[in-house]
Amino acid sequence: MDKTLESCFSLDHAKVPIYATLKMILRRDMLIAFRRRGDIVNPLLFFVMVAIMMPMGLSPEPKTLSVLAPGLIWVIALLAMLLSVDGLFRSDYEDGALEQLILSPQPLYFIVLTKILAHWLTTGLPLTLVAPLLGLLLFLPTEGFVPMVLSLLIGTANLSLVGAIGAALTVSLRTGGVLLSLIVIPFYIPVLIFGVTAVVSAIGGDSIEVPMAALGALLAIAIALAPLAISATLKMSIQQ
Repeated sequence: MDKTLESCFSLDHAKVPIYATLKMILRRDMLIAFRRRGDIVNPLLFFVMVAIMMPMGLSPEPKTLSVLAPGLIWVIALLAMLLSVDGLFRSDYEDGALEQLILSPQPLYFIVLTKILAHWLTTGLPLTLVAPLLGLLLFLPTEGFVPMVLSLLIGTANLSLVGAIGAALTVSLRTGGVLLSLIVIPFYIPVLIFGVTAVVSAIGGDSIEVPMAALGALLAIAIALAPLAISATLKMSIQQ
């Protein structure tokens, strides 16, 4: 367990507000992510490289790419998020920090939510910011750029929350990547459908309120329920 987390749990929790502990955990996870630059760079490289190869494998025609662009960008973003989510709890499990987090008097619900926030800030947000550049590459119509960014902002947060459930279920397995994919991809499909629908609707001149509201509802449900499921799963993993 690193010194940042050790100092966090050496404090008198009866006197330290919960937001101070969560701030330290968020800062620690962000620092770890930036020290392990591959955790941030690899999903971005995958996102960009696959998008670059799509015109070679499908068609270089702008008309064809403009029709396929919403679905392609969303599918590639989903797969990029899936690449990064496996390590969300694994390093903490291996060095014993996860056990300290579970034994902390602070609510595990908020600790888990903070770790997922750190994951989204270092993975989902960068992917969302890069998406407009890939939209240009794939000839995404102008009307689809803003809905693409908005849907990815909400959608990648959903993907982090749902993916974290799979990461918690497979945290004690040495090779849990394939199993993680099988667990979470079915739950990713509704996010993918509504995300693509929002972009396609905007390009077609239709309202995006319904798909965006659906994405927001999925995010609200995930925020409410995912940390509970993750907390219970992590406790069982530590007890094994």
